Amino acid sequence: MSARPEKILALQFKYFGDAVLLTPALRALRQHFSNGQLHLLVPGEIAPLFRHSPAIDRVWPMPRRRGRPLFGQTWPVIRALRRERFDRSVDFATNDRGAILSLLIGARRRLGFDDRGGFLGRRFCYTERVAAAAETQHESARLAHLLSGWGIATSSLEPEICADPALETAAEKLLPPDTIICHVASSRPKKEWPLACWIELYRLAASANRRLIFSTGIGPRERALLDELKRRDPAIPVLPPVPELELFLAVLKRAKLVIAGDTGPLHFAAALGVPTIALFGPSPAVQWAPFGQKHRALTGNACPCNPDEPVCESTQPCMAAISPRQVFAVLMKTLPSW
Repeated sequence: MSARPEKILALQFKYFGDAVLLTPALRALRQHFSNGQLHLLVPGEIAPLFRHSPAIDRVWPMPRRRGRPLFGQTWPVIRALRRERFDRSVDFATNDRGAILSLLIGARRRLGFDDRGGFLGRRFCYTERVAAAAETQHESARLAHLLSGWGIATSSLEPEICADPALETAAEKLLPPDTIICHVASSRPKKEWPLACWIELYRLAASANRRLIFSTGIGPRERALLDELKRRDPAIPVLPPVPELELFLAVLKRAKLVIAGDTGPLHFAAALGVPTIALFGPSPAVQWAPFGQKHRALTGNACPCNPDEPVCESTQPCMAAISPRQVFAVLMKTLPSW
């Protein structure tokens, strides 16, 4: 345990799924500095994930827009963080943005990964650095490994977030009881299971009296994907758009099970304690699949595409190698009876 109460700031400037996989490390920080204060700095759109976390004393949302600096909006946040006079900061992303913010916020001890990339001198924004772990390690374990720089071990890699209990009634109006949510979209189209596979899974589940409902993201491309699914089979039930992240978390919390590709809602559901069936193709399940006994992962063929391209370039997409009957079999094994 820490000898005296300390004030610690954790930083994570990546995406939704990455933020959820950070929670085991945050839990370890909370346990180690049990008498201290733990603050978290994340992009504004991610902040709702942590608003009800018992591990976090305060969440700081930072304005962010891809491709455009927002100095006028970010500088007041940086000044407020400097006034907190943190004893320590730990940057779990260790990217250019996180490194600069770590330096500007000015904690006495600043921890980050010993990565060689980024702008010249990025590594010197930290007072302490830890060598990156093996690339094949699960992402939660990789993030927790950073804390070894302070002699902190992580006892469990299961993620954990909390939905707002005040939104339970609103969630009940959107999702019937004993319903399986199938999330069809991803931020990278190559991670999406083909619509024809979702339709066949729906028909298999309906024949076994399993209630499925289909969801997607709030962007135009994601909504168009769900519209196309509905056009191909008008009987398929779809979840109304839920633009508020906190309400969407409350809806996921009610689900009997969630089936999705490697995308944020998959990791939200797992962290909320909902069983999941994960469908993996371009990204390796060993690194990104939900951790714990409630979760199952199916993997397609090896992906031949350029990993930097968001769209599949293959005539035989790796995700299509996962058959609806495979998913249905896992579904029935996971939920043999209602």
